[in-house]
Amino acid sequence: MPDLGTYAVEVSLAYGVSIALLVGVVALSVVQARRIKRALDEAEARRKK
Repeated sequence: MPDLGTYAVEVSLAYGVSIALLVGVVALSVVQARRIKRALDEAEARRKK
């Protein structure tokens, strides 16, 4: 890890927040995709009846 000097805390915090936000966006996308897939599967099942 590079020597960040007096900015080590700020840089580490910025990295941590950025990673947390990226993980959150990916998680929300996966949840939304599953919800939409489930709704589409249900709509297709109703159509086949």
